[in-house]
Amino acid sequence: MTASRAITWEVLESRGFETAWVRLGEGGLRAHGRAVGTVPEPYWISYELETAEGFVTRRLTVTAETESSTRTLDLRRDDAGRWTADGEPLPPVDGALDCDLGLCPLTNTMPVLRHGLHLAPGEREFLMAWVSVPGLVVRPSQQVYTHLGRTDGGGHVRYASGDYRSDLEFDADGLVVDYPGLARRLP
Repeated sequence: MTASRAITWEVLESRGFETAWVRLGEGGLRAHGRAVGTVPEPYWISYELETAEGFVTRRLTVTAETESSTRTLDLRRDDAGRWTADGEPLPPVDGALDCDLGLCPLTNTMPVLRHGLHLAPGEREFLMAWVSVPGLVVRPSQQVYTHLGRTDGGGHVRYASGDYRSDLEFDADGLVVDYPGLARRLP
């Protein structure tokens, strides 16, 4: 069964907002969204995200515009786990299953859904293809997700990367409700 949802977050860290139109189903997701922010500088982004079965990233396309420039990124992962950015190989992130678009709560969904971490005990470490916003620079990022407990319909998951930690709240569909310090869903 496929579920379609429109979700809007207030993105506290960028002093902006993001809306994503998400289709979940068949072990994957497709989404497109737009965000505006004022930190680190005024920007807007537009993106499309497609995953394969198991919520493994297949492709992320992003356009970011600031006062001084417009950037685009076509980030792809092939079936062998190799990544490219605009057709150029990205060996530092080869083997990663997920992209992580900076300041975007949607991209926390894939690893959580793949392992059911919002609903059941567990801890997983991931290599991510992290994308800066608004610069669209791709870098490797080691991240750990740990199930902390259930809520009415969803759960709490601790996100950690380096010295940074935050306890996120997810709904039953594995979508971020609250990411303290970064974003919170609007009703």
